[in-house]
Amino acid sequence: MGKTKTELTLSERFETAFNRIHKVLKQTVKQADSDKFTELVYKGHNHVLIRHYKEDLCQYAKLRNAIVHEKIDVDYYIAEPHLDVVEEIERIADEFEEPRTGLSISTKEVYYFYEDDHLKDVLSCMKKTGHTRFPIYNKEDKYRWLLTTKEIISWLTNQFDNPKMDLEKVKVKELYQKDEKRVVFISQNTTVFEIEDIYDEDEGNTDKIEAIIITATGQKTEKPNGIITSWDLLEVALAEE
Repeated sequence: MGKTKTELTLSERFETAFNRIHKVLKQTVKQADSDKFTELVYKGHNHVLIRHYKEDLCQYAKLRNAIVHEKIDVDYYIAEPHLDVVEEIERIADEFEEPRTGLSISTKEVYYFYEDDHLKDVLSCMKKTGHTRFPIYNKEDKYRWLLTTKEIISWLTNQFDNPKMDLEKVKVKELYQKDEKRVVFISQNTTVFEIEDIYDEDEGNTDKIEAIIITATGQKTEKPNGIITSWDLLEVALAEE
């Protein structure tokens, strides 16, 4: 039977937390040349959490090497890290093992409409909330497409000289365009790491992802719990700096 946390020395606690982080790095960082801790840290700079703790992780790697390489025996270290350092690396290990979910950084108050709803209601919602993207559903409650302010403005501009256009009667489905925006559905448990991977894999694609829609299990037949755009990830990255 292994030791409990209270029975471990500070060095043992530090090494345990370090190994927990290393395990997550190996699972998270793709296409690294090796599974060395520091290389994974540098290779994984595109991930918000890794980038945020980059300097700390590199320092921990140096400290870990000093502690482990100077072991006299399997369970005997000649040096002990400070308690504050141990508690901090344990906290970071916890965060790496349970990273933030996409739902935590998304626009949680999602407004969606049906194809037979009126455009004036969408415009009213835009004015009231400032939202710019609206999932559109059909009568069977199935997701159909994503309506954006860009499409709304384009449609209104084209109708500007139309004397027969009655905004009160225009329905959402009249704004549908065949070149609909790319949307990805994910479950509410999807982590920020996984979402970053989705956008990384989309890099270089001319048909960019317009938004990621979060539902309970990631199904299109479920109503949205949140919406994420690349800007949301950028805001998180800036906040973490």
